Amino acid sequence: MKKQLRNYLINLASLLFVSWLINTISFEEGVKTILIATLVLMLGNLLAKPILNLLLLPINLLTLGLFRWLINIFIFYLMTLIVPQVKIVAYTYPGYTHEGFAIPEISLSFFWTLFLVCFIISLFSSFLHWAFKK
Repeated sequence: MKKQLRNYLINLASLLFVSWLINTISFEEGVKTILIATLVLMLGNLLAKPILNLLLLPINLLTLGLFRWLINIFIFYLMTLIVPQVKIVAYTYPGYTHEGFAIPEISLSFFWTLFLVCFIISLFSSFLHWAFKK
């Protein structure tokens, strides 16, 4: 029970961090939606992810583990379908210019925004799991 509570709090912190960092996730009903979305994400990671990893093991072996990103994206997408109050919009980086150095504006489609969100959530939650392990 203690491990599930720690996973829940880490997923909650990761969702809040990503929504603060890149502003592509919005929670329409506030705290209630965040708590439900975190629960659905945690249950998806606990129940559906191991089954999908086992079923898609040959593809995962052929791609040397890169297919796991698509499984993470699928779990996150399922969370947005189950909890319709969670909205994800396409991400647009406005660009940056400073003393002749310029980064152009970058627009990501819905899929690549999901990829970016899952990547940041994975990095942040891995860091928190590392920081709070026994």
